[in-house]
Amino acid sequence: MNDMPPNETRDIILDVTEKLIYRHGIAATGMDFLVKTAGVSRKSIYRYFANKDELVLAALRRRDERWLNWLRDEVERVDGSGERLLALFGALKTWFCSADFRGCAFINTSGETGDPHDPVRLLAKTHKQKLFEYVLELCQAHGTPEPERQAAHLLIRSDGAITVALVMGDSTAADNAQCMAQTLLGL
Repeated sequence: MNDMPPNETRDIILDVTEKLIYRHGIAATGMDFLVKTAGVSRKSIYRYFANKDELVLAALRRRDERWLNWLRDEVERVDGSGERLLALFGALKTWFCSADFRGCAFINTSGETGDPHDPVRLLAKTHKQKLFEYVLELCQAHGTPEPERQAAHLLIRSDGAITVALVMGDSTAADNAQCMAQTLLGL
């Protein structure tokens, strides 16, 4: 069933897992569905991952890294520290308008568990902490007063825009959040 090189097989498994849990959620993505969609054997999956939980975490870690790198790349294209802060919302708008937008994978998956110590919830918290740190870095580069407080406000606006875009189907949520950020930052 599988003649692919080992790393390619692992990458396919991770890619498919990420796409399926982003689209359907963790609980709705069973191992049979993963096997069928990835076109690999169950044995291949278990060669790389001890269980579904380990596989889900690996896929989400990969998404965390890729998504944050994408955001940085989008923001860093803009000149000027104030413009970079606002570019956060321009990047979000681009994402909201993409065909596969389903909201924040980390909010979505963490909502599937009520346990704040669940590894998925902890990974979501780590993702949001990294995002906060990046926004803080942008605030500090711009010289905003109270950069930690401003970064926290911008993170809430970002997550709020993501939620409104998903739930309301409103891609202009990023524009609205950007307007609020301009007011907040005095830009």
